[in-house]
Amino acid sequence: MGVKIAAVLLGSVLLATVSLIAADATAGRKAPELAFTVPGQGQKLLSQYRGKVVALEFIFTTCPHCQAASKVMSRFQREYGPQGFQAIDIAVNDNADLLVENFVKEYQVAFPVGWMSKDQMLSFMGFKDGRFVVPQMVLIDRKGYIRYQTPPLESEDWDKLMKEDVLKQHIEELLGTNNSAKHAVPAGNGRMALAKKPT
Repeated sequence: MGVKIAAVLLGSVLLATVSLIAADATAGRKAPELAFTVPGQGQKLLSQYRGKVVALEFIFTTCPHCQAASKVMSRFQREYGPQGFQAIDIAVNDNADLLVENFVKEYQVAFPVGWMSKDQMLSFMGFKDGRFVVPQMVLIDRKGYIRYQTPPLESEDWDKLMKEDVLKQHIEELLGTNNSAKHAVPAGNGRMALAKKPT
């Protein structure tokens, strides 16, 4: 009887470990350098924000879900900015260079919004086949490591990470203000109670 219980427990531990390893495959990846252009400010580098907890969001300026997500991130910026949080939106849609300025004004975005090419975003995110939904979210810790990242296409993981309360919890965790969460759920887990726009 004791042997059976031990075998079941061992099996459960092994299964949990395998799941964790699989989920953790992209966790802790050093964020590659990223250059993007902010209207009126010129080129910025992601590394300029080292030392802050960064929520990097790739958007289409024309996507209603991205617009709603930017409003949520503006709230987070006001709330957590003094603690070392930095939200950044990077538009990757066609003509983003012409649309970003109006996007910032219309949606009263309270943090930097820049633009770059889709190819640059795909390379940064590690998306191989070029298909993705927006918004895409990456949470980066103070040392420049990606701790959470949405998968390219809508899935349970994508939905989960984009929920406002989940994002809030992860941001607090990375800022060190959420004592209940000691371990990051790895990158790749991942809607800001929003939807998505496939490309």
